[in-house]
Amino acid sequence: MIKRKSREEIKLMRHAGHIVALVHQKMKEVLEPGISTKELDEIAHKVIKENRAIPTFLGYNGFPGCICTSINEQVVHGIPNENVKVKEGDIIAIDVGATYRGLVGDSAWSYAVGEIDAEKQRLMKATEESLYAGIDKMRIDNTLDDISGAVEDVAKSYGFGIVRQYGGHGVGHEMHEEPFLFNYRVGDRTIIKQGYAIAIEPMLNLGVDEVTVADDEWTVSTADGKPSAHFEHTVIATEDGPLITTKLME
Repeated sequence: MIKRKSREEIKLMRHAGHIVALVHQKMKEVLEPGISTKELDEIAHKVIKENRAIPTFLGYNGFPGCICTSINEQVVHGIPNENVKVKEGDIIAIDVGATYRGLVGDSAWSYAVGEIDAEKQRLMKATEESLYAGIDKMRIDNTLDDISGAVEDVAKSYGFGIVRQYGGHGVGHEMHEEPFLFNYRVGDRTIIKQGYAIAIEPMLNLGVDEVTVADDEWTVSTADGKPSAHFEHTVIATEDGPLITTKLME
């Protein structure tokens, strides 16, 4: 069952989302060639703790990091590692979750490390564009397939692969709640109601749709080794339209 969020829950989710946005703001500041993904993880952990929140990912089904750090061909769930350092020309997807007073904020962003090539720039642009196309459909009385179709249309217009094994999801007291949200049309006619909260998160690949899972049982990579990009916001359907909770509050 999809849980509708109350006014108080939405307030707390906005606060959790604000903390997630603070982490992303810090990631953008410190990201440079030579920094390790473990250092990024430690910095993110500090920001979350300083804001009296809990890192949602840490220990989730045994995940060892505070954030997910997925570089180039890695799609999602990359594990922070002191021996893995980003370099000029990389793109890195950083996925952040924070729990504040029992409510979750979840957002991922792909970042360029220094100068990146035109193909990666185009991939990042398309993925971010597909995210906001999906967000625009997160409106009362639309369907989940309206969101999925909007993401798919942008991806297809650029000719990029759409990761099919992973997608968006409900968010609230748990990081993963109902519903599951596909990034392509599946005919899901579930009606969006006021208070529905969903993490919309397109993952687009420069090449094929297919992905593989590493021996660590976490890191997901493109099957052809070509780059992938990942953008995500937590969004709530309100009478005033889509409310993005994972951005800085004014």
